[in-house]
Amino acid sequence: MKKIIFVLLFFVSNTILAQNQFETIILNAETKEPLYGVTLGIQELNIGTTTNEEGKAILRNIPDGKHQIIIRYIGFESLSLNRTFPLPEEENDQEILLHPSEEQMETVFIESTRSSRTFQDIPTRVEFIAGEELAEKGNMKPGDIRMLLNESTGIQTQQTSATSYNSSIRIQGLDGKYTQLLRDGLPLYSGYSGGLSLMQIAPLDLKQVEVIKGASSTLYGGGAIAGLVNLISKTPEDEQELSFMANLTSALGLDLSGFYSENFGKLGTTVFASYNLGTPYDPADNGLTAIPKFERFTLNPKLYADLSENTDLNIGFNFVTEDRLGGAMDYAENESGTGYFEMNNTERFSTQLLGNHHFSDKTSLQVKNSISLFERQIEIPDYAFTGYQVSSFSELNLSTIQEKTEWIAGLNLWTENFDQKQGDPNQDLSFTNYTLGAFVQNIWDIEKKWTLETGLRGDYQSNYGFYLLPRISLMFEPSNQLTFRAGGGMGYKTPSIFTEDVERLQFQKVLPIDVDETDAERSIGFNLDGNYKWSITNDLNLSANLLLFYTRINDPLVLNRTGAFYEFTQPDGYLDSKGIEANMRWKYHDLKLFVGYTLADVNQHYNDDTQQYPLVAQHRLNNVLMYEKHDNFWIGLEGYYYSKQQLTDGTTGKPYWILGVMTEKKFGEKFSLFLNFENILDTRQSRFDSLYTGTLNDPNFKDIYAPVDGFIINGGFKIKI
Repeated sequence: MKKIIFVLLFFVSNTILAQNQFETIILNAETKEPLYGVTLGIQELNIGTTTNEEGKAILRNIPDGKHQIIIRYIGFESLSLNRTFPLPEEENDQEILLHPSEEQMETVFIESTRSSRTFQDIPTRVEFIAGEELAEKGNMKPGDIRMLLNESTGIQTQQTSATSYNSSIRIQGLDGKYTQLLRDGLPLYSGYSGGLSLMQIAPLDLKQVEVIKGASSTLYGGGAIAGLVNLISKTPEDEQELSFMANLTSALGLDLSGFYSENFGKLGTTVFASYNLGTPYDPADNGLTAIPKFERFTLNPKLYADLSENTDLNIGFNFVTEDRLGGAMDYAENESGTGYFEMNNTERFSTQLLGNHHFSDKTSLQVKNSISLFERQIEIPDYAFTGYQVSSFSELNLSTIQEKTEWIAGLNLWTENFDQKQGDPNQDLSFTNYTLGAFVQNIWDIEKKWTLETGLRGDYQSNYGFYLLPRISLMFEPSNQLTFRAGGGMGYKTPSIFTEDVERLQFQKVLPIDVDETDAERSIGFNLDGNYKWSITNDLNLSANLLLFYTRINDPLVLNRTGAFYEFTQPDGYLDSKGIEANMRWKYHDLKLFVGYTLADVNQHYNDDTQQYPLVAQHRLNNVLMYEKHDNFWIGLEGYYYSKQQLTDGTTGKPYWILGVMTEKKFGEKFSLFLNFENILDTRQSRFDSLYTGTLNDPNFKDIYAPVDGFIINGGFKIKI
């Protein structure tokens, strides 16, 4: 008996002795202050601990052998350490530095996917711009969001007018008509208003920008074939915010913006207002406005109310009025005389309503509604076109969250009415239609490393019938450093006169679409995405991402000239976009390097003939080197390369580089100064190619594939009271 007890004690003592512990102190890499509540764990052993007020943690009961220790803290980069136990003395009780996360992925909730999950937990690939990155990009173009979007891989803002700056979004080389632009999930910028939307949205009141590339029609209906951009507004926080921004450019442009936010308990409010002014600017000295004369005013107030413990509501409206005049400099400066001109006068008024009722912690009902009124008058010499658009969107959805699954189902209704007030009476483009849709979506945690997202939408469009749109996304996370996502879906786009080609013609001599002779454009798309994070050392971190994409659009609608008029036809064939997006981000202490590459191979296959799609840079490079002292000072150097582009007249545009320098200095938490040198190489299309043929009185404009405004300096200040 004594021998048995001795043997048992021997094995127990050896087991205890074989257990090890890992001791460390975890500090903020930038402030060197201890971090409280940091989690440390070894996943395969199911053991973990957290740091105390002094940043100290002891991870106990670690058996001999090689183990991976995962360190996580909200708002900071996760860290993975490989250690072999027993540890040498010099590897234990060391300080570990955690770096603030630039993306703060653990705390960012993505709204565009209609789920309640964080960025890391969603199978759908979502890109977002938030926090300091959003503020930095907003400094460069405080008056609109073109620069904010154009610096992302796979996205290009395409200028549609040589003189008035009108632009649209292209995702992965596809026309702007295939991308949905949303505000808080509401389609406020579609149809007739789309050609000027990018120019009329200031970024100061945005909390984050979310981008989903590829088939997204299942999420938000027709028109999201190439993807969607969702602009998420700021909401009232616990602390009052009153901020202002003023910006002045070397082209004599002025941007003034103000934002107010406050929470009064059960009531809260946000108010955004901006004034933007542009002066006619001709850096090429060719007699045409590279930047038009414009004056714009924006007002967007919102009210947030907690009607009860389980019910909340927010309502608001957005008002924008703008007068924009481009063309011959002499005419733009005096608003009279001779020479070509292009005038755009717009008024936009839209309402937004969003209500939520929580039946329980896991089940909620949501209602959405928006009504948009948009009037735009276009005038060029000897021709004027005026239209009035009334559109609405309404949705009712029910969501429920269980332990391993999440469901959302809903109904929505779009209505659109366009009334042509002025133009050629023989080409009346007026129309009315509606779309009724129903959708269901599920996210299922199959097991620890696998998550599946599926969706199905059915839409009935009053002119073109019924469409069934499935969608699927799968996420595999083999480790904390590596994540794979794969997805695909179907989409559609009903024929519309509101395209980039029609914008270039100012709606002149464009025949209405024959509903009986056209079909909806149908699409199918796939993508495969891999993301890798590597903490090479405590100071050097790498994040890499690779996306492979393919989208095919059948029966694309094409605008062709037939005699004296332009007519929409659908040639026998298809349009496809395939390619690669690659991104790397290196971070070492206060230095950050972003390198991005886009390969977009877009081709049109019509009537047994294949041609490269026009106005697409097949190769693009995005490079940004940033030095940033947290909450103090930052300076960045950016360089963007665009390869040659096929033009609509059969010629090829020149490749070019754009370089810029941007900087901001903060003085405490209330005040900062910013200064940007945009396009310091003065890259302009007018320097290596012509913008038009003919005369200033009767110009024939060529495709715009490069900047026309050249080198511009802008600077100003931001203040919080």
